[in-house]
Amino acid sequence: MSEILKLYKRLGETPLECIERFKAGRPEYENTPMTYLGRLDPMAEGLLFVLAGDTRNKDEYLEWDKAYEFEVLWGFETDTYDTLGLITATGRMPLDLEKKMPKMLKVIANKKTQVYPAYSSRTVGGKPLHAWAREGKIDEVDIPTRQIKIFNIEHIRTRMLKQSEILEEILKNIDLVKGDFRQEEIASLWKRMLKPGELALISKFKADVSSGTYIRSLAHEMGKLLDTHALAYSIKRTRVGEHKLQ
Repeated sequence: MSEILKLYKRLGETPLECIERFKAGRPEYENTPMTYLGRLDPMAEGLLFVLAGDTRNKDEYLEWDKAYEFEVLWGFETDTYDTLGLITATGRMPLDLEKKMPKMLKVIANKKTQVYPAYSSRTVGGKPLHAWAREGKIDEVDIPTRQIKIFNIEHIRTRMLKQSEILEEILKNIDLVKGDFRQEEIASLWKRMLKPGELALISKFKADVSSGTYIRSLAHEMGKLLDTHALAYSIKRTRVGEHKLQ
């Protein structure tokens, strides 16, 4: 017997921590096997589907399309393509952003394949890519690609923030993450690279995509298309299949 649970994964949590939080307040689920259907990274939040009870039919649910709202911070790049990563490059804010946005989004919408990010759970040679990356050996493996579909992607708005405000929010979010995600080193780099007296641009988008599409990779690719750097500043999953976030 299987049961589908719709949970809200909070910012900073791993999917397993989300399941543990759910079980903590419900003793009737204490010994019930559970598995999540579609991972969400610590810096992502939103709708998390969990299969409880008989989990052998998990694969039936993994290919459901998904929808996201996400923000892109321009001018910065990290090794994880989001804010929970080591800064690897900085650059200028994109010039004529509003003018270039339609063409950039058309290219993104037409993407058919995507390279797995180095910091992902995709297994290569018997261990996840993120393990190869943490060991400094990511160049020793061939990173696979997967087929994706971008059904729709739209620009919602762009705002300008002081880098001091961005730093405050990034540090607050990093502090929510438990376990070893290199938090101390990452926070130190953000403190050094963000300049309190300067401004930065953040654009918000919404997208409907096929299962397995990495939103942080789309943010990274947007930066390349606009001849600068970019990363996922925030990610919220709002739909899985026909089920929407309430």
